[in-house]
Amino acid sequence: PPGRREAAPAPEPAPDWDPEEPPEETHPFFTGADEKDGKGPKDDDYDDEYDDDSRGSRRGDGGERRGKGKKKKGRSGCACLVVSLVLVAGVGGAGYFGYSFYKDRFGPAPDYSGSGSGSVEVEIPKGAFGYDIGNILKKAGVVKSVDAFVSAQNENPKGKSIQAGVYLLHSEMSASEAVKMMVDPKSQNLLIIPEGTPNRLVYASIDTKLGVAKGTTAKVAEKKSGSLGLPGWAQNHKGVLDPLEGFLYPAAYPVTKGMKPETVLKSMVSRADEEYKKSDLEANAKKLKLDSPWQLITVASLVQAEGKYKHDFDKVARVVYNRMKRDNPQTWGLLDFDSTVNYAKKQSTLDTGAVSDLRNFKHPYNTYYIHGLPPGPINNPGDAALQSAIKPTPGPWNYFVSVTEDKTVFAVTNEEHERNREKYKKEQAGQ
Repeated sequence: PPGRREAAPAPEPAPDWDPEEPPEETHPFFTGADEKDGKGPKDDDYDDEYDDDSRGSRRGDGGERRGKGKKKKGRSGCACLVVSLVLVAGVGGAGYFGYSFYKDRFGPAPDYSGSGSGSVEVEIPKGAFGYDIGNILKKAGVVKSVDAFVSAQNENPKGKSIQAGVYLLHSEMSASEAVKMMVDPKSQNLLIIPEGTPNRLVYASIDTKLGVAKGTTAKVAEKKSGSLGLPGWAQNHKGVLDPLEGFLYPAAYPVTKGMKPETVLKSMVSRADEEYKKSDLEANAKKLKLDSPWQLITVASLVQAEGKYKHDFDKVARVVYNRMKRDNPQTWGLLDFDSTVNYAKKQSTLDTGAVSDLRNFKHPYNTYYIHGLPPGPINNPGDAALQSAIKPTPGPWNYFVSVTEDKTVFAVTNEEHERNREKYKKEQAGQ
């Protein structure tokens, strides 16, 4: 009857490696032998009512020891307790128990020694845990066994911090070296896009990372810009040179050879859309009396390009908004930013030429020529520049110039600005 039957022992969890001819276990806990006679479980562990002949015939002793009386069932109770604890512990506990059990019984899991050789690129997906990561590394030839990796991960204080991404490792590494390398950011094979990078440079970086011909990504972007996930307010703007400008969000992206440029671009646009939604651009654009969130991203790109230091971004944003006003007697709506000229000419230089020449450079992105904002962003701004564009510092400033490595001075009038420029020239001459 169920109330009297003893629970069957739980099956032993198997490691991911095959132990070679483990030594015969002689301890009675594993063999089931009686401590005194070595013949197996004591008859006393069974109730007399169910100690029938069939059990005796299977044992081969004919049931001759049945009448010796009952003794304490200490080992049986202990076994039940162990089984109960394993069941309560769950899958994770069972895995750890299994690994510890086999380690104690057969020794450490198979492992390579040293830091390995060559280069192996592995991608760890989101939601992967220790054994998942170990399996990926074992299949890639990085580590020798999953258990060795899990053990090394548990022993490393930073082992649990391994994130999803692409890692550049070595073949046949010791598990501890693999973990050590994976917690080091330098091992991740990432495409890093710095804040303020224009799209033309992003495209070139993607080409290099993917190992494709120069100009491949730019052509894909031009052809498929409308199917890469841009929000509605970021589409169909007149005069825009690149509809993806401002949407290749500055961040680190896992990129491996064999990926398509379109896939990489989609991930960047998706990241930008995700980040921009956090800032509620549509509501903030209305507060700032801008036509659309597109213009807010454009302002942020100007702040990113013109502001030298993040601690000045709030004031630089105010200068942008002040200079945009058509009734401002200092500027009459002309931004006069060299950064827009550089964008129009696809260059990066401090020497953009004389102002009189710039006034004659007829280009929709030349803010020496057009009034107000250019048709679209001129780079991919970071979050700091975006937040400054959303919440600029109140003030009357119309000009600014960085006079030292960590100091930018702001002016209301052109006369004051010229004095600041002289200070800047003296600082440069003294270097």
